[in-house]
Amino acid sequence: MHANDRRIFQRLRLARPILGTFDGQNALILDLGFGGAFIEHYGVTTSRLNCRLQFPWKGNEIIFDGEVARTFVVRVSGNSVVSHTGIRFTNAIAESQSHLQDLIATFVGSILAAQKANKDGVRLDEDHLTLMDIGGARRSRVRGLKRYRLQDGETWSHETTSDPQQPADGFTVAAYEYEEDLETLCRAYEIADEEGRRLIRLVAELSVRTTEPR
Repeated sequence: MHANDRRIFQRLRLARPILGTFDGQNALILDLGFGGAFIEHYGVTTSRLNCRLQFPWKGNEIIFDGEVARTFVVRVSGNSVVSHTGIRFTNAIAESQSHLQDLIATFVGSILAAQKANKDGVRLDEDHLTLMDIGGARRSRVRGLKRYRLQDGETWSHETTSDPQQPADGFTVAAYEYEEDLETLCRAYEIADEEGRRLIRLVAELSVRTTEPR
């Protein structure tokens, strides 16, 4: 992913999914930012397709036209297909931009309150966001594992896998991990010595363990 893509898709790691519609069909918003969203929905779509995402906030409807940036099928059950899709916003409808700014400001305020409470040792109400909640929407919906392998010491390849073992030339993590975090891990792996790479695989193994049945 290019630096510009990372800027466009800088998203909030939502604690809980937001129910909305994707081209008129029900969808769960798992991550959300000023430039785009990451959603779960039934059916399949294609990259670069024009689309519309709509969801409520404080009695208002937030509506954005957008373009599908990437999409992949995550599970098939009978005749039902469930996909995860990244959307790049291209146009805000009516006052949607200001409503989105209000939503994000509210969410960020909750994160800062959780950070302060954590630092001060304060226990928040049950309904209040905690640091452990951040990213919960994505963790609860994205299944499986991703394997990253460094080929010829310079090119990364990645694929989905059901094998929890750590490869000797890379690492395996939970599929819900964020692209920007994985890019950082790849860069760290590239410059690490053998002991450093072993420690990175230990960190990756902790990620894998969070996907195992409890």
